Amino acid sequence: MVEQPPLPDIEATLRKFQRELSSGVVALALLAVLSRAAEPMYGYQIAKTLEGFGEGVLSGKQSALYPVLRNLEAGGLLSSHVGPSDAGPPRRYYRITDAGHAVLREWAAAWRATRDSVDTVLEGTP
Repeated sequence: MVEQPPLPDIEATLRKFQRELSSGVVALALLAVLSRAAEPMYGYQIAKTLEGFGEGVLSGKQSALYPVLRNLEAGGLLSSHVGPSDAGPPRRYYRITDAGHAVLREWAAAWRATRDSVDTVLEGTP
């Protein structure tokens, strides 16, 4: 008798897939949110804005956004400054740069092409 491998933990594999998938799109989503903003935004504002899209699919731990924001700033795609807060300590405000706008256009095009390809492959899948 051939022993069958144990069934995978479906919930655990889904969480892993979602974590891997979201890590690849958070930077794109952050650039998109900041490109729409009339004024610089601080981390909590950005997190709350992301929660409003896609029924919270892009929401997550607010603290997880900060490393991505720092990386985008280090790459010249965002700029930031520390400003006063009406309630509490000073906040770091982020604004998309001209380079960030250019990269956003390229990343958005790449995302759409990838999404369309994956949608085609998934067509008819239950």
